[in-house]
Amino acid sequence: MHQWPTTEAEARAEQERLRAAADHGSPGPAVGEIATVAGVDVAYGDDGTLAAAAVVLDADSLAVLEESVHVGRTDFPYVPGLLAFRELPSVMAALEGLTRTPDLVVCDGYGRAHPRRAGLAVHLGVLTGIPCFGVAKTPFLFDHEPPGTARGSSSPLTMRDGSGTEEVGRALRTRDGVKPVFVSIGSGIGLDNACAHTLRLTPRYRQPETTRRADHLAGARLAALRPAPGTGG
Repeated sequence: MHQWPTTEAEARAEQERLRAAADHGSPGPAVGEIATVAGVDVAYGDDGTLAAAAVVLDADSLAVLEESVHVGRTDFPYVPGLLAFRELPSVMAALEGLTRTPDLVVCDGYGRAHPRRAGLAVHLGVLTGIPCFGVAKTPFLFDHEPPGTARGSSSPLTMRDGSGTEEVGRALRTRDGVKPVFVSIGSGIGLDNACAHTLRLTPRYRQPETTRRADHLAGARLAALRPAPGTGG
């Protein structure tokens, strides 16, 4: 059982540990080298309840093979840069509810593109031992130029620190003329392969099918928990 941090100081120390433990040198599995891919996402209710969903897809057909949901609450406060600790316990519980181990995990969030280079995808990659990367919908604390307008166009996400400027991800156009998504590695996979998988997972929509299916499942579970109108529950 993982002991989750309960204070900001503990959480920052855990991020430093996870960043050091992450595998950022491996190219990881390429498209065509995996059989299954999982997506994870979290939905928040108005009462503090959250639902974390994990959905496993067939890597070729993108058909859903298995689903798992964990409903819980979070005791960790909202702190910029530490959002992962609000979601991790429930996300890990959802992944542990699966009967099969996916070959790759994609999360709705960031990995290396994080102030301490330790976003949610880094946490999941290290804690599960499964190659993991993040695909986010909105820009964070990095610089980037808009990529070209054609699907597959990309531009680097860069962050500056005391040692210089580092590429921490890519803005990737998954649909012609549509806003890009933001890809960053977590652990066990390189950026080239992460972007290739992202394009493979976006045959029709801007967001990967992994994220779309997990988001729908988490939202549906929260909706099912709400009292019916007029019941007074």
